[in-house]
Amino acid sequence: MRILSVLLVALLSLAACTTPSAPTLDDDGRSAPKLYRIRSGDTAKLQFRMLDSVNALRSAQGAAAVELDPQLNAAAATHSRDMSLQNRPWHFGSDGSSPIDRLQRVGYTGSLVGENISETYETELETLAAWMEQPDTRRTILSPQARDMGFAWFQERNGKIWWTMVMGNPSNTPLIPAANPSASRLVPPDPEETAIGETDEGAVIITTPAS
Repeated sequence: MRILSVLLVALLSLAACTTPSAPTLDDDGRSAPKLYRIRSGDTAKLQFRMLDSVNALRSAQGAAAVELDPQLNAAAATHSRDMSLQNRPWHFGSDGSSPIDRLQRVGYTGSLVGENISETYETELETLAAWMEQPDTRRTILSPQARDMGFAWFQERNGKIWWTMVMGNPSNTPLIPAANPSASRLVPPDPEETAIGETDEGAVIITTPAS
């Protein structure tokens, strides 16, 4: 954990360098911090910066590196925009779809390892540091089963950012989603199904059938 703590400090230091800090004036002429604005051409830069940071954290824990997957990126982007439309940070789509459903829709043939989400005004590296401070979201980032990563966001005009990170494993059989959720924590209605639940920290919980 000491190595992870050092890496988190480094991440926050890097985030401070990438966050605009020059003050601006609001409508009343008062000094206000400049928002972190993501430009349309920043997608690849942000995704690879997150990938490098995640892999540094995983390496410190002896976990294999993950790779960016375009299908998982697409699933993450869809959910980030949908969370904004719902104005709610949670793991289910406005149509009741689960994280597993979203992977199936983009044609990802592996299995879902986990999903992290965030509703914030913070940068991607500040968000990663916040995820690393919580057990459930940290478990998703450092999961030994993860091999692929998707990372995307949606920024509203007011500056709020909806971040989504998805971890997957292309070698595992896809999970079977349970029925549409009516509660934040679910029990599979059928022992051969997989249920999805969520935590207050913003991580998805995968409940798989007993072997």
